[in-house]
Amino acid sequence: MAPSEDADAALSDPLTEETTATKRQRLNSSTETLSSLTSPSSSSSSTIPTLPFEIVAEILSRLPVKYLMQLQSVCKSWKSLISDPKFIKKHLHVSTTRLHLVLAFANSSRKFALSAYPLSSFFTDVTSTATQLDYPLNNRIRNLFDLIVGSCHGILCFALDQRFALLWNPSIKKFTKSPSLDNPKRDGSYTIYGFGYDHVNDIYKVVAVYCFESDNGDYKTQVKVHTLGTNFWRRIHDLPFGVPFDESGKFVSGTVNWLASNDSSYTSSIIVSLDLEKETYQELLQPDYGAKAVNVVTKTLAVLRDRMCILAHSHTFFDVWLMEEYGNRETWTKLFRVPYIGNVGRCPYTNALYVTEDDQVLLENQFELVVYNSRDGTSKTLEFPNIKGWMVLEVYQESLISPCS
Repeated sequence: MAPSEDADAALSDPLTEETTATKRQRLNSSTETLSSLTSPSSSSSSTIPTLPFEIVAEILSRLPVKYLMQLQSVCKSWKSLISDPKFIKKHLHVSTTRLHLVLAFANSSRKFALSAYPLSSFFTDVTSTATQLDYPLNNRIRNLFDLIVGSCHGILCFALDQRFALLWNPSIKKFTKSPSLDNPKRDGSYTIYGFGYDHVNDIYKVVAVYCFESDNGDYKTQVKVHTLGTNFWRRIHDLPFGVPFDESGKFVSGTVNWLASNDSSYTSSIIVSLDLEKETYQELLQPDYGAKAVNVVTKTLAVLRDRMCILAHSHTFFDVWLMEEYGNRETWTKLFRVPYIGNVGRCPYTNALYVTEDDQVLLENQFELVVYNSRDGTSKTLEFPNIKGWMVLEVYQESLISPCS
């Protein structure tokens, strides 16, 4: 897969191998040059002091991506540093609070549009201006049907026409598109995706679960994996149990997880988990909902605080459950109960997008966002004046990670 032609050239240059001493020498030289330009009357003995290169790297790693993209042009050593994979991972590690909420919607011209907001703005009284994102495939006629699969380390994954996956980092404006899945067209068939990171092998993977009706009327699955940096899909073992619902898989702790039906009537559900390193499956056991007290009608998978979360819906409220230790059923904990606010009709809150340390939770339904404070039971509905009708939302983190590598 080749990077797009409009990808940012600043990060596509090959890395320059330099010793720390060479980098420090270049930084000192650049600092002296800048000093002489700003203070032409100063002598060389009065130039400003320079910082050790390690300190400079530490400072740069704490800056937003948009500044780092500009600072690459300061000097060659900075460009080399900011492009270095070790620095990129360090920046990812220290920028965990730079989170944004991206909204996909149809604008007034019925065109596919994307806006991004600082996530923190939804939990304060400060009004934040939306940033309009330049979707890389806006020239496609059918892009209104492009779906956000999920995000991982700043890379957003989109599903295109049930055949392709788009991987895009809006912070650095780089993207790549997968090859075609080439699944056969069958009546009633559909494809569900998942996207995540295999930390053992340091690679990103897109998973496509093709669901189709067999000759005997039962639904079957075929599973393929696309590894970023390759130009093909690999067939792996099919799901050993269950058929996923029409929701994207949730990435948690090196796994992608789907709610699936384990019977033909779709009256019961299980959690199917795929280990991205080993590419093996397991069933994730659910919490004890307390069947005598709570009539669970539907369930939704989510990710909160980097942990598996399940929303157990009843007719008038839903409970938010969090798995503190992934894979350990005994660690399911009920965080809080959220009452349905107003007339939700057939569209109760379908997702929990984020929860703060003081237990404010950002909730989504089909047409609106609500911030619910679980400590005092208050809520507020968020208004988006230029958005009417459907919208799809995803939380993503700023990063320098390129989907093209």
